[in-house]
Amino acid sequence: METEGAGVSAARPRPWLIVAFAAVVGLALVFWLVPGKSAAPAAAQSNPRTQHGKKGVESVDPADLAVRLEKLKQPMVGAEGGDRNPFRFYVKPAPPPPPTPPSRGTAVAPPAPPVDTGPPPPPPIPLKYIGFMEVPGQGKVAALSDCRMTMRGREGEVVAGQYRLVRIGVESVVMEYVDGRGRTTIRMSGQECVGK
Repeated sequence: METEGAGVSAARPRPWLIVAFAAVVGLALVFWLVPGKSAAPAAAQSNPRTQHGKKGVESVDPADLAVRLEKLKQPMVGAEGGDRNPFRFYVKPAPPPPPTPPSRGTAVAPPAPPVDTGPPPPPPIPLKYIGFMEVPGQGKVAALSDCRMTMRGREGEVVAGQYRLVRIGVESVVMEYVDGRGRTTIRMSGQECVGK
């Protein structure tokens, strides 16, 4: 039974602890709410105002209130040109000197005539070289593609109606237009067209 009474008294707060806690809280509220002088002195004003006459009214010298309109009529320094920009800080460069006229004894060369570059080159041949095969009795036959259709041809033949197959090599073919313009070497790159 004694253990039951000891457990109950230990769990219950003691009245003197409650009173001490309330006193501490009350003192803290009093110091916080009641204005008092602080321990540190107040900082002095950096620009103290002097007051004369009535409280809250400053004394103003009448000479400070005079408007000087004659100063507005004087021209401003640096406002000669109309292109003054206060946001740009540079010196305006001097204008270039005027061109000197040619002397009477000096001949002036006429402008060069435009260079005629001739007709524009033909467009590149759009075929891709897939590979070749050896056919007995016929020689090498090249397989070419435009990624829509596969064509074949031997050296000297016309392919796709407008290109002549000049030479077939292991890794490339040489082709040109039927009229002999635009001779081009086409490397083996047609594997990307196979299966499309």
